[in-house]
Amino acid sequence: MNRSILLTLILPNKNEVSINEEIEEMILLAKTLGYNVIESITQKRNKIDPATYFGKGKIINLIEKCELLDIKTIFINDEIDPSFYKNIVKICKKKIMIIDRTKLILDIFNLHAKTNEAKKQIELASLEYLLPRLVGQWTHLERQMGGTGTRGGPGEKQIEIDRRLVRKSIDRLKSDLINIKKQHYNQIKNRNNIFKVALAGYTNSGKSTLLKNITGYDVYIKDQLFATLETITKKYTLPSNSKILLSDTVGFLRKLPHNLIASFRSTLSEIIESDLIVKVIDINSSDLDGHIETIDETLKFIGAENKKSITVFNKIDLVCDDKLFTKINNRYKEPIMISAEKNLNVNHLIKKIDSIILKSTQNFSIKIPHSEFNLIKYIYKNTAVIKRKDDYDYIKFDFRCSEKVFDIIKSKI
Repeated sequence: MNRSILLTLILPNKNEVSINEEIEEMILLAKTLGYNVIESITQKRNKIDPATYFGKGKIINLIEKCELLDIKTIFINDEIDPSFYKNIVKICKKKIMIIDRTKLILDIFNLHAKTNEAKKQIELASLEYLLPRLVGQWTHLERQMGGTGTRGGPGEKQIEIDRRLVRKSIDRLKSDLINIKKQHYNQIKNRNNIFKVALAGYTNSGKSTLLKNITGYDVYIKDQLFATLETITKKYTLPSNSKILLSDTVGFLRKLPHNLIASFRSTLSEIIESDLIVKVIDINSSDLDGHIETIDETLKFIGAENKKSITVFNKIDLVCDDKLFTKINNRYKEPIMISAEKNLNVNHLIKKIDSIILKSTQNFSIKIPHSEFNLIKYIYKNTAVIKRKDDYDYIKFDFRCSEKVFDIIKSKI
């Protein structure tokens, strides 16, 4: 693995538990990308240095250390503004690669993106990140000849051409993603009659494992950050015979770049359009409150903060101290504690979802002519059929569904 150093700035108002977890996350993120962080260095300051974020002396000392140990990469545990980035790069004189938290996350997303949509989303976020940081990355700033295509007009510098090309690509990707968003909307609109449940939570909290446990779908599961970038939606029938659409979504992370969340907005539409959000938390996290705060902040950013939700604490099979269960019960309202991996208490979660749906639905009866094959199929697909009685001229159905679905059924007769 590539050897690297991690640099973290600690300001007076920072929480120690959160700082330690951020550092652990950065080390895991770097490992996901194939880097071994051989040393984590912290820099305490009363305020950010206005030129280089950490202070010029600290950067010079760190570069000398990297040269001595033959290290080519420094990770910065924060998103640094373009001005800081450019000043640090100038001091490094291109001997050391500088990667901040945002760039590291973008690179991991790029590594794991599988679908055309995910690839476009990450490309857009990467270009928006790159655009203000282009200065200082080029040595060929000689003036270009006028012409057409990618060549600039009289006196146009290479850096100006590069910026123009990046902006053009950004506009193209935004247009492509608008079309994809429309397709997503139409797909969700066609599923409006089925109760939608979205799994949302911190990355690597076990959402994909939970989806697999409940639905039996063989989803890709790997014990690393951001293993899943694409939304997976599967239909499932609850004990009451009610149908739901259960969606596994991309995981959240503290300091997740807002432009990245915005780029993935169409992917996160399953959360936005859901009827119920299941917040999945790793019970063994050293910063439970921080994880829950990150989830809530992200949901607020995408406009889903007022959705009905339940909180699930996962991975109880890994708990070493039973006092943690008492702490969770005392601290959080109606927590559900499960192990998706070991199938512990998952049935309790399923029953909880079922009870929520039952409260939002009613019992109805209707008579359908035998000839209405499509309507009969619709009833079985979109309601929880309680009883069916076949008479000579019609079929009588007793079923449970929302008033909206019942109105649709009546309109089809």
